[in-house]
Amino acid sequence: MKKLKTLPQLRAIVRRERARRRTIVLANGGFDLVHAGHIRYLEAAKTCGDVLIVALNSDASVRKLKGPGRPVLPERERAEILAAFGCVDYVTVFDEPNVERILRELRPDVHAKGSDYSKRTVPERETVLAYGGRIAIAGGPKIRSTSEVIPRILIKFGKRGRSARA
Repeated sequence: MKKLKTLPQLRAIVRRERARRRTIVLANGGFDLVHAGHIRYLEAAKTCGDVLIVALNSDASVRKLKGPGRPVLPERERAEILAAFGCVDYVTVFDEPNVERILRELRPDVHAKGSDYSKRTVPERETVLAYGGRIAIAGGPKIRSTSEVIPRILIKFGKRGRSARA
């Protein structure tokens, strides 16, 4: 996966892109069972600048945030799915519960969060403002979450994995 990068690789990329006067955007999330809301968020985030970096929660991080049984898809597959999107320029995986470390290291011009946040409720708000970045709320209204989709799948297909007949 050419788009999957480590943090040191991204630091060099960001330096190069800044020298070209390009605007760096960082979006983040678990992206477990990608749905239309995720795509709308990422496409809108891309419109906030020139280079979109997506920070993906690692399997361990998702487990800590969402509980046992999550993520459904392993981080390598989630990273590959994100890398396939044309709007995503780079993907990196992180273990922490939030992206403050990545924000401090890369200092993106824009930190894009989904519409389930407001500019005041973004957990990393103080970090972004401290280095002079800006926050953008990207994507349309929240239509669903993976945490809502999983129970619907279990009901529809039964807990044994067989298709429910309509």
